[in-house]
Amino acid sequence: MNTFILMAQADAATQGTGTEMALISDNAMTTTTTELAAGPQPAAQPAAQPVGGGWSMWVMLILIFVVMWFFMIRPQRKQQKELQKFRDGLKKGDKVVTYGGIYGTVAEIDDKTVLMKVDGDTKLRVDKNSLVKDYSAVVQQ
Repeated sequence: MNTFILMAQADAATQGTGTEMALISDNAMTTTTTELAAGPQPAAQPAAQPVGGGWSMWVMLILIFVVMWFFMIRPQRKQQKELQKFRDGLKKGDKVVTYGGIYGTVAEIDDKTVLMKVDGDTKLRVDKNSLVKDYSAVVQQ
């Protein structure tokens, strides 16, 4: 139930002509005396909700995630599995490249490291995780 308070409002501009009456309810609606004389106004319609509600937003978010998974995450995981399979299957004589760009041939394999023959008698010990397959040897053949 709405309670109304009738209050008089006077300021410097309207003081000479009288006071303006205002009706203020507890829901912060203001009605002047001229609006009261006109009679009751029809109630305002509530704002229409968007079609589809909140479900369409969730469907779009799920769709975006699925597309990202198929085009970004899934291929990257596949590539990582292939690279790990290559590193686990390394054997003596394989041609490899480090992430730093050093080309060489596998001379010795340990659990976490590989001894690479780089040039002549020069050998380097590198981490297995820094190795990728040397595709230039495949292309030249």
